[in-house]
Amino acid sequence: MIRRTRKIRKLRGSRTIGGGCSKKRRGAGHRGGRGKAGGHKHMWTWVVKFDPDRYGKHGFKRPQKTINKFKTVNLDYLDDNAEKLVEKELAQKEGDNIIIDVTQLGYDKVLGKGKITRSLTIKAPHFSASAVRKIEENGGEAVSL
Repeated sequence: MIRRTRKIRKLRGSRTIGGGCSKKRRGAGHRGGRGKAGGHKHMWTWVVKFDPDRYGKHGFKRPQKTINKFKTVNLDYLDDNAEKLVEKELAQKEGDNIIIDVTQLGYDKVLGKGKITRSLTIKAPHFSASAVRKIEENGGEAVSL
Protein backbone atom coordinates (compact mmCIF):
# COMPACT_ATOMS: atom_id res chain seq x y z
CA MET A 1 0.00 0.00 0.00
CA ILE A 2 1.30 3.45 -0.88
CA ARG A 3 1.38 5.90 1.98
CA ARG A 4 -0.05 9.34 1.39
CA THR A 5 2.16 10.84 4.08
CA ARG A 6 5.64 9.85 5.24
CA LYS A 7 5.92 7.22 7.98
CA ILE A 8 7.99 9.57 10.15
CA ARG A 9 4.90 11.77 10.66
CA LYS A 10 3.13 8.86 12.32
CA LEU A 11 6.15 7.92 14.46
CA ARG A 12 6.85 11.43 15.80
CA GLY A 13 6.59 11.45 19.56
CA SER A 14 7.65 7.84 19.98
CA ARG A 15 10.98 7.36 21.69
CA THR A 16 12.71 5.07 19.17
CA ILE A 17 10.87 5.83 15.89
CA GLY A 18 10.59 2.16 14.88
CA GLY A 19 14.22 1.30 15.61
CA GLY A 20 13.71 -1.11 18.50
CA CYS A 21 15.98 -0.49 21.48
CA SER A 22 17.28 3.07 21.44
CA LYS A 23 20.87 1.86 21.81
CA LYS A 24 20.69 0.00 18.49
CA ARG A 25 20.41 3.09 16.30
CA ARG A 26 23.19 4.99 18.09
CA GLY A 27 26.30 5.27 15.84
CA ALA A 28 27.85 2.23 14.17
CA GLY A 29 28.45 0.29 17.35
CA HIS A 30 25.56 -2.09 16.92
CA ARG A 31 26.85 -3.26 13.54
CA GLY A 32 30.41 -3.67 14.81
CA GLY A 33 32.01 -0.68 13.12
CA ARG A 34 31.86 0.99 9.75
CA GLY A 35 32.89 -0.63 6.48
CA LYS A 36 35.64 -3.23 6.74
CA ALA A 37 36.34 -2.62 10.42
CA GLY A 38 37.04 -5.71 12.50
CA GLY A 39 38.04 -7.99 9.64
CA HIS A 40 40.97 -9.35 11.65
CA LYS A 41 39.03 -9.48 14.92
CA HIS A 42 35.32 -9.77 15.58
CA MET A 43 34.26 -10.14 11.92
CA TRP A 44 36.83 -12.85 11.16
CA THR A 45 34.23 -15.57 10.60
CA TRP A 46 32.58 -13.38 7.95
CA VAL A 47 35.96 -12.92 6.23
CA VAL A 48 36.63 -16.67 6.24
CA LYS A 49 33.24 -17.43 4.77
CA PHE A 50 32.65 -14.68 2.24
CA ASP A 51 35.99 -13.04 1.43
CA PRO A 52 38.87 -15.49 2.01
CA ASP A 53 41.23 -13.68 -0.39
CA ARG A 54 41.04 -10.36 1.47
CA TYR A 55 44.37 -10.75 3.29
CA GLY A 56 47.77 -12.08 2.28
CA LYS A 57 49.80 -12.23 -0.89
CA HIS A 58 48.51 -14.00 -3.96
CA GLY A 59 50.20 -15.23 -7.10
CA PHE A 60 53.71 -14.78 -8.39
CA LYS A 61 55.33 -11.80 -10.08
CA ARG A 62 58.12 -12.66 -12.46
CA PRO A 63 61.40 -10.79 -11.99
CA GLN A 64 61.53 -8.09 -14.64
CA LYS A 65 65.12 -8.87 -15.66
CA THR A 66 64.04 -12.34 -16.81
CA ILE A 67 61.41 -10.96 -19.22
CA ASN A 68 62.52 -10.21 -22.78
CA LYS A 69 60.87 -7.01 -23.91
CA PHE A 70 61.00 -6.39 -27.64
CA LYS A 71 60.41 -3.10 -29.41
CA THR A 72 58.24 -4.29 -32.28
CA VAL A 73 57.35 -2.90 -35.69
CA ASN A 74 54.72 -4.16 -38.12
CA LEU A 75 55.23 -4.95 -41.79
CA ASP A 76 52.53 -2.52 -42.94
CA TYR A 77 54.40 0.36 -41.27
CA LEU A 78 57.63 -0.56 -43.04
CA ASP A 79 55.81 -0.96 -46.37
CA ASP A 80 53.99 2.38 -46.06
CA ASN A 81 57.08 4.32 -45.01
CA ALA A 82 59.75 2.61 -47.13
CA GLU A 83 60.14 5.57 -49.52
CA LYS A 84 60.29 8.07 -46.65
CA LEU A 85 62.98 5.99 -44.96
CA VAL A 86 65.05 6.04 -48.18
CA GLU A 87 64.71 9.85 -48.34
CA LYS A 88 65.87 10.16 -44.73
CA GLU A 89 68.76 7.76 -45.50
CA LEU A 90 67.54 5.23 -42.92
CA ALA A 91 67.15 2.65 -45.71
CA GLN A 92 68.97 1.88 -48.98
CA LYS A 93 67.49 1.30 -52.40
CA GLU A 94 69.10 -1.20 -54.78
CA GLY A 95 67.11 -1.41 -58.00
CA ASP A 96 63.51 -2.26 -57.11
CA ASN A 97 64.51 -3.68 -53.74
CA ILE A 98 64.63 -1.57 -50.56
CA ILE A 99 66.90 -2.67 -47.71
CA ILE A 100 65.73 -1.69 -44.22
CA ASP A 101 67.71 -2.32 -41.04
CA VAL A 102 65.15 -1.98 -38.23
CA THR A 103 67.83 -1.66 -35.54
CA GLN A 104 68.66 1.78 -36.97
CA LEU A 105 65.00 2.70 -36.43
CA GLY A 106 65.14 1.51 -32.80
CA TYR A 107 63.23 -1.77 -33.19
CA ASP A 108 64.15 -5.36 -32.28
CA LYS A 109 61.43 -7.49 -33.83
CA VAL A 110 59.34 -7.44 -37.01
CA LEU A 111 55.72 -8.60 -36.77
CA GLY A 112 53.51 -9.66 -39.66
CA LYS A 113 50.53 -7.30 -39.35
CA GLY A 114 49.17 -5.90 -42.62
CA LYS A 115 50.03 -6.44 -46.27
CA ILE A 116 53.21 -5.54 -48.10
CA THR A 117 53.13 -4.52 -51.75
CA ARG A 118 56.83 -4.44 -52.69
CA SER A 119 59.93 -6.56 -52.28
CA LEU A 120 61.77 -5.58 -49.12
CA THR A 121 64.96 -6.89 -47.61
CA ILE A 122 64.51 -6.45 -43.88
CA LYS A 123 67.32 -6.94 -41.37
CA ALA A 124 66.30 -7.54 -37.76
CA PRO A 125 67.33 -9.59 -34.72
CA HIS A 126 63.92 -11.32 -34.55
CA PHE A 127 61.00 -12.05 -36.89
CA SER A 128 57.59 -13.57 -36.35
CA ALA A 129 56.76 -16.55 -38.57
CA SER A 130 54.00 -14.67 -40.39
CA ALA A 131 56.37 -11.77 -41.11
CA VAL A 132 58.94 -14.07 -42.74
CA ARG A 133 56.22 -15.74 -44.82
CA LYS A 134 54.80 -12.44 -46.10
CA ILE A 135 58.23 -10.98 -46.89
CA GLU A 136 59.27 -14.05 -48.91
CA GLU A 137 55.90 -14.24 -50.73
CA ASN A 138 56.57 -10.76 -52.15
CA GLY A 139 60.07 -11.64 -53.33
CA GLY A 140 61.86 -10.07 -50.39
CA GLU A 141 64.28 -11.44 -47.83
CA ALA A 142 64.26 -11.60 -44.02
CA VAL A 143 67.83 -11.38 -42.72
CA SER A 144 68.39 -12.28 -39.07
CA LEU A 145 71.11 -10.29 -37.37
